[in-house]
Amino acid sequence: MPKALPVLDDISPICCAPLSSTPDFPLDDAVRLAVRLKAMADPARLRLIAYMLNQPNQEACTCDLAPAVGLSEATVSHHLKTLEKAGLVSKERRGMNVHYAVESPAIRALGVAIHLDAPAALDPTDCSA
Repeated sequence: MPKALPVLDDISPICCAPLSSTPDFPLDDAVRLAVRLKAMADPARLRLIAYMLNQPNQEACTCDLAPAVGLSEATVSHHLKTLEKAGLVSKERRGMNVHYAVESPAIRALGVAIHLDAPAALDPTDCSA
């Protein structure tokens, strides 16, 4: 059974150098990055993030998210809680509804951390590279 990653108290966006820029990636940075990547590593969570990114203010109510991804509200709430614990979304209660918003700096930081400089000649639609 795989070893569980630690739960973080720090939900601020990671601020580490790209993996390709340092051969000695600090353990603390590696743990913070791994926790966030693990939270994103689920098809339902990726679909939730994608849906919210395409909404006004990059946010949505759980009542809209469940039908958008074809899951129950309870299942969506579970996935959103995981994303929130990793600092990738935030929530706000408005009356009877809970609205979740993408934490763009946190998502952007993930991209920066795993960015690899690719030669300009590569076709961006070719996933075999």
